[in-house]
Amino acid sequence: MSEACVVLKKGEGRTIKAGGAWIYDNEIDRIEGEITDGDIVRVEDFDGYPMGRGFINRKSKITVRMMTREPDVEITDEFLRNRVKAAWEYRKAVIDTSSCRLIFGESDFLPGLVVDKYEDVLVVESLALGIDKMKPKILKFLQEILEEEGIKIRGIYERSDAKIRLKEGLPRTKGFIGEPFDTKIQIIENGVKYNVDVENGQKTGFFLDQKGNRMAMQTLVRRMKAAGEKVRVIDCFTHTGSFALNAGLGGADSVVGVDASELAIEQACENAELNGLSDRVSFMTADVLDLLPELIEKGEKYDVVILDPPAFTKTRDKIKQAAKGYREINMRGMRLTRHGGYFATCSCSHFMDYETFTAVIGQAAKAAHVRLRQIEFRTQASDHPFLWSGADEGYYLKFYIFQVLEER
Repeated sequence: MSEACVVLKKGEGRTIKAGGAWIYDNEIDRIEGEITDGDIVRVEDFDGYPMGRGFINRKSKITVRMMTREPDVEITDEFLRNRVKAAWEYRKAVIDTSSCRLIFGESDFLPGLVVDKYEDVLVVESLALGIDKMKPKILKFLQEILEEEGIKIRGIYERSDAKIRLKEGLPRTKGFIGEPFDTKIQIIENGVKYNVDVENGQKTGFFLDQKGNRMAMQTLVRRMKAAGEKVRVIDCFTHTGSFALNAGLGGADSVVGVDASELAIEQACENAELNGLSDRVSFMTADVLDLLPELIEKGEKYDVVILDPPAFTKTRDKIKQAAKGYREINMRGMRLTRHGGYFATCSCSHFMDYETFTAVIGQAAKAAHVRLRQIEFRTQASDHPFLWSGADEGYYLKFYIFQVLEER
């Protein structure tokens, strides 16, 4: 067991004491013993109280990421295999595992590591030096555990190409782990077929975190149709068409999906054809921020409006600017929704917290001169769990569905 020890300053470590996993460089008083970045170290409070063990990287502001709260537990192969096994058992209990997130970093007590499963392919994203060293063993254990369940993985692709790796002193990397394979995979989610490109798609190839939210919109549209309503839908920031296709499968009379990316729209059109929905679900390449004012000016109204924008901020210091952007886009979305129609909106920014996002929506409703009747509030799918902790590192997705009513 390593003798190296990280000792916290007096009054610091509030995050890990509240259940979080990170220790920042400015919280550390001293490091005792010889270490190499990526090593496992003991962590002690200023008075010698044992806090647990984690891996260290002095190049990163997040200097230690905790692996266990048990100070005498070694990070052995058995320890890692048990962590992976627990992550898989959790997914089996809470979600359809045909395509899902198998490992979600800190929430699965494997900080900095993401592994997504698309049918028989794994896509891995490693964001921290210590976990990068453990990655080969973790992937080996994961494949073994899945094979015990009769699931044979035919290939692994790495998407560790996020800029955040540079802050860890790690190069951005992308490519096959093991033998090459066809990186275009067909998956089925909520009854909708998608072609997923794990090599060139955003993040790991597909946004699995919206699975339940997409199903909620499909169900809403289906119920509207069952009530005899005509349903016209606009899906803004559609990416490869996921919300639009769920609305189409729910029976919408017409759906248009909008995105600025020509490549994403091409893939969305392919997905519509794949599902036999091309007659009712169409897509257009346009900047949503420019298009919505034009539609409002023309007097367009939709029965269902869906806003799924990219994160408007990825840093804490730009929250005010992001709030302004969310306020504006939500106000325009509400103005496009007919009286009695339905409006879905979300934020995928970790830094746009629930309270701020909720306040912004209220301000947008006031500016749009509408009243909102909340149907439900949702968050990320259960294969993207988050631990209740002082930092809430894993909590980022907020998703509302409202009925929009004219002020009366």
